[in-house]
Amino acid sequence: MTERYSRQERFTPIGPGGQAQLANKHVFIVGAGALGCANAEMLTRAGVGKITIIDRDYIEWSNLGRQQLYTENDAASLKTKASAAEQRLRAMNSEIKVQGIAQEFEAETAEALVDGADFLIDGTDNFQTRFVINDVAAKIKVPWVYGGCLKSYGIVLPIVPGTTPCLHCLIDHLPQEGSTCDTVGIIGPAVQMTAAYQSAECLKFLTGHSMTVEMVYADVWGREYSSINISGLLNPECPSCSRDAVFPYLKKEKGLKTAMLCGRNTVQVRPDQLSTLSLSDLSSHLENVTDRMKENAELLMFHVEDVRFVVFKDGRTLIHGTENVEEAKKLYQKYIGA
Repeated sequence: MTERYSRQERFTPIGPGGQAQLANKHVFIVGAGALGCANAEMLTRAGVGKITIIDRDYIEWSNLGRQQLYTENDAASLKTKASAAEQRLRAMNSEIKVQGIAQEFEAETAEALVDGADFLIDGTDNFQTRFVINDVAAKIKVPWVYGGCLKSYGIVLPIVPGTTPCLHCLIDHLPQEGSTCDTVGIIGPAVQMTAAYQSAECLKFLTGHSMTVEMVYADVWGREYSSINISGLLNPECPSCSRDAVFPYLKKEKGLKTAMLCGRNTVQVRPDQLSTLSLSDLSSHLENVTDRMKENAELLMFHVEDVRFVVFKDGRTLIHGTENVEEAKKLYQKYIGA
């Protein structure tokens, strides 16, 4: 396969030397949705030596329009995004290592998960998780790139701990319009454009080049582009990246943990301590309350009280049909256990 990366090596800023560097790098991608899929495929084909991709969700039919690693069979069989992404990426490039992790990226485990990574990529759809990425990146001094897209536009921001402002420094300068892909939609080209900027910044850093110290905005439909130099926005008292940082988003919670899924009328509930759950035992216990169940090796789906439950092996549960956190907790305790 000596010709595999030949065209990329002919690109002078990378060259054979840069290609050799890529082979020894580890990129950790948080989120296997649209941006995560696009970044993972580009970096897999580019020859990055190890790619880890983590996601808490499973594949639904609405994902297929823009999440390029998945197929109709994946959606029909309720595969987790992490396992399907791993399988597809391995098929693209057998020369690299690929790991898919089907769990949430959260404060309790973030630092251990990213240990040894050279670069982090944001493929998420919510700021709660992004601030966890931001804090762990600042703590272990690993660069990352923020990415967000909606409708036909995207925003990209490279962050280098100790050099550039972090996401927490810029919290008042980022757009917070409250819309989501589920409410206002998104087109595939906006995803590809945003991911292209993210992957380009990643490749720059991994091959020894400086990343752009700018926040980039681009609208692929309206053919608009702008960039803002954010170097002057570093907050010397930032709780996430200053000398006296306390990393507020890495603080551990106790009891049942909840998270609302962006624009999906869904609450995720999980126990304080994740452990392996017998899905077959749970389905047996539920036979008296519902006859609408579907199970595979990764998850159990069932419907009851006009609500759809998706239970993963570690006890995490997505409760579709409510945005009320307290109601979701009660439903979890009633049908899954405290």
